[in-house]
Amino acid sequence: QVQLVESGGGLVGTGGSLRLSCAASGRTFTSSNMGWFRQAPGKEREFVAAITPLSLSGSRSYYTNSVKGRFTIFRENTENTVHLQMNNLKPEDTAVYYCAIGNSRIPNLRDYARDMEYWGEGTLVTVSS
Repeated sequence: QVQLVESGGGLVGTGGSLRLSCAASGRTFTSSNMGWFRQAPGKEREFVAAITPLSLSGSRSYYTNSVKGRFTIFRENTENTVHLQMNNLKPEDTAVYYCAIGNSRIPNLRDYARDMEYWGEGTLVTVSS
């Protein structure tokens, strides 16, 4: 049974940093893209970042415009762990953050959530002003 467990959420002030982690168990995901999504109160879930599997040439990452330059997604060598380093946080980053694993190497660039096969329960990030 596949399970994704997120951690690292919490309360931080504007300009602060947090690192989210997601550990997957139940099988290995060496050929799957992994991503982060978030849902703010009263809003729909939105894509945050995604990363392809590690290869000899490295991996490729994708970001929504609002987090470019502030957030970094990266994977551990074990391939079953993905992190989201969040710097210079803003109040509008407040949301429940969800980890997800896709069913392909490359994420669906037209709809990042569509081909995500497994989802975590989420971790709350609150950024105070």
